[in-house]
Amino acid sequence: MVDPIVATFVILALAMVGFVSGRVPIALVAVGVALALWATGVITLPQALAGFGDSTVIFIATLFVVSEALDATGVTAWAGQQVIGRAGTGRRQLTVVVALMVAVLTAFISLNGAVAALLPVVVVVALNAGIAPSRLLLPLAFSSHAGSLLALTGTPVNVLVSDAAANAGGERFGYFEFALAGLPLLAITVAILVTFGDRLLPDRKADQLDTAPADPEAMAREFRRSYDLTHDTGTFYTPDEGVAEVMITPRSEYIGRKVFPGMTTLRENLVIIAIKRNGERHPSGSDDDEPEALRPGDSLLVRGPWDALERYVRLPGVIPVTEPQSLRRAVPLGRGARRAIAVLVAMVVLLASGLVPAVVAGLLAAGALVLLRVLDLPQVWRSIQWSTVVLIAGLIPLSTAFIETGAAELVAGWLLDLVGTASPHLALLAICLLTLLLGQVISNAATVLVMIPIALSVAATLDASVQPFMMALTVVGAAAFFTPIATPVNLMVLEPGGYKFGDYWRLGTPLALAYVVIAVLWVPVIWPF
Repeated sequence: MVDPIVATFVILALAMVGFVSGRVPIALVAVGVALALWATGVITLPQALAGFGDSTVIFIATLFVVSEALDATGVTAWAGQQVIGRAGTGRRQLTVVVALMVAVLTAFISLNGAVAALLPVVVVVALNAGIAPSRLLLPLAFSSHAGSLLALTGTPVNVLVSDAAANAGGERFGYFEFALAGLPLLAITVAILVTFGDRLLPDRKADQLDTAPADPEAMAREFRRSYDLTHDTGTFYTPDEGVAEVMITPRSEYIGRKVFPGMTTLRENLVIIAIKRNGERHPSGSDDDEPEALRPGDSLLVRGPWDALERYVRLPGVIPVTEPQSLRRAVPLGRGARRAIAVLVAMVVLLASGLVPAVVAGLLAAGALVLLRVLDLPQVWRSIQWSTVVLIAGLIPLSTAFIETGAAELVAGWLLDLVGTASPHLALLAICLLTLLLGQVISNAATVLVMIPIALSVAATLDASVQPFMMALTVVGAAAFFTPIATPVNLMVLEPGGYKFGDYWRLGTPLALAYVVIAVLWVPVIWPF
């Protein structure tokens, strides 16, 4: 019979190897952890599968749905354009505006959603201001980490530590209670970015900027130029309608069909604006023009309702040059934006007031978005980042194993033997440093799930409140700055900014030190031991 503690540590070690190697999808690693804990007899099968029915996991899934609604309806695009468009052209003022904008967005939607929505806007603003995007995109990513600590919905980690504190006999953190640590962190983050950005940020041109979503205004100008259009391209992209460019594929059923500008498509009833062959526009505008038989490689410009465009480009026989969905997201305040904002406000009120459990508020919000036709069910399923959901669900049993086998107490004992029991601040520092190191190689959610039982055991041994330990975990868990693989948002700006591996730790080091200082010295002031 394998010793449960030994088995738990071996499984943890193998899981870390799987996470770091990147050869196995993280969701499979997480499921493998749960199954391995059951197979070795460390926990029972119901315990191994408990994470998939956990209310915290379900609530996190609903947050992805709300985030998708705000993004898909152009709320985030509108917010970004309104604020960043008025920021001027100086790097410092742009850095401040970018940091504050992404922080506010991150507080209400996911880190990934906020950065993805603002990334193309920031690139365009940087280029228009004559600044290399590399001077603004890393501040965009790093500021989102601070923004995740402004509200409960900022990151799944906030939900995890809040529930852990309540389950350990403490109190759940209030919806905006995280801001007591998040606001000082945001201020320090902005100060470091503004003060040291010139020296620590590279001034480098990216090899490619095509990772950013399309810009509707730029796309309309390109259509006017390449198709020699006389139409008012300012109305090409509205909340209700858009324009898509499609290419006729080899062996397409449309080959040989005679078409001309102004006719409508049989399917979806879209209007054909222009036709292009071999890079040259087909003449139009006269009744004498002969209809043109389509050939492979011909391009069509079609216009119509967004939903119809999205259905049309999925038909066999055509390939979209630019996905309508990416353009639709960039149109400010599109169809359903007001309904999405109303649902968000209602959810925040429910979460802040505590009238219903968090998971109920999330489920009500997700259901309302479908009933109000802001999203359809396929969009809901696609919006959920299943890898994150499965990761958290699969690693919750690891936290259970750490507690039930006594592994958490063992690690806590090692830490306390190292730093002593006289100072809870010193014990908190040891936990924060270990969390900081783990967070650079595995996701912050995985890191915090591993550290929660250890931190709870240390708090129990010291007869201290669990509140400062749990809040410190979410603070330092957000300090994943040293590598581009530490978080998805770090990786998201890598290519558009033309960054190299070493660019991250140079700027990330002072930021990480600030996060540790806030966690060890400021957090216990607000949440005493």
